[in-house]
Amino acid sequence: MRSAYITGTGTCLPGPAIGNDAMETYIGTLSPVHSRLGRATLRHNGIQQRHYARTAEGQTTHSNAQLATAAIRAALHSARCRDNRLDLLCTGTTQGDLLVPGFASAVQAELGISNLEVASFQSVCASSLMALKTAMMSVQTGQSDAAAVSGSEYSSRWFQPSFYADDYRNNPDPGIEFLRYTLSDGGAAVIVEPEPLPGRRALRIDWIEQRSFADRFPNCMYAGAATNGAEATPWSVYASPSEAHQAGAIALKQDFKLLYELFPVWIGYYLELLDRRQLSPNDIDVFLPHYSAESLGQEMQRLLQATGAMIPPERWFNTLSERGNTGSASLFVMLNDWLDRADPQPGQRLLCFVPESGRALAAFMHLTVV
Repeated sequence: MRSAYITGTGTCLPGPAIGNDAMETYIGTLSPVHSRLGRATLRHNGIQQRHYARTAEGQTTHSNAQLATAAIRAALHSARCRDNRLDLLCTGTTQGDLLVPGFASAVQAELGISNLEVASFQSVCASSLMALKTAMMSVQTGQSDAAAVSGSEYSSRWFQPSFYADDYRNNPDPGIEFLRYTLSDGGAAVIVEPEPLPGRRALRIDWIEQRSFADRFPNCMYAGAATNGAEATPWSVYASPSEAHQAGAIALKQDFKLLYELFPVWIGYYLELLDRRQLSPNDIDVFLPHYSAESLGQEMQRLLQATGAMIPPERWFNTLSERGNTGSASLFVMLNDWLDRADPQPGQRLLCFVPESGRALAAFMHLTVV
């Protein structure tokens, strides 16, 4: 079986970097109470700036598919890979621009590249690693010779005041405001090939593992129902989309209390992987963890310290504070930033971690610099 290498990376972070003071110009203001919850969120998440695919006047600058496309084109340039060499496109996103058809089809159309196999993955933050695992296995088995993989989000559309039911102005939810003031827009991509270019460094994908715990937990981050209870009515069976909207079944929500209950499960899976892969935390040269808030990163460190499985903190690399939380794009954004800023040395080992709160899953990827 062949190896699979990440030979190029690219990002699309639209528009200027938006500081905390200017956020509400782009996502709108609901009420002074909502704004206070938002400021509290910013103290917890540690984000200083982010990007939005819209102007301060409310005009959309990029669709989700266009964010993915621009990132893929940047990755192709980085990999020195011509369009006509691509034979597989795998996309990950929380929600495409349309409900139907699949998101990868929209990205292929934007790219304008023919003769592609496509695969669309719809989840939350880990959807990009689901897509990358498919590309990795396709390259390893010889079914593909050049694959593009993207993660992208147009999250800010969810946060406009008109997306919320009328009575939400009088009944703010800290979980909803956490997402409003944490998620932002962006796309990122990687190119996967069976051989690195001669004389250029690349990242060998050693393995990708993912496990879902949906049998143990209800929805934690969700849209399409008013609550995350087992009997919640899906948006699609209301009498009309407007009725679902007024019932609060359209808004993007986070059960923040449940989120903290997921961390011990994710860390337990990490410990299992260490044993099964015969991996020591000290073996990892660079750790790229995705988390939506600095406070959650601190919780991750606390649990790792308590279990004796802490990767030394000086080996952690994360750009949440300056890039924002771009969901499925976040890991690829971090990877691109690390490659731009570090001096990768052959033999360095990277461990990437993406915990997904949607309905409790965790994904890990191990890379080696070659």
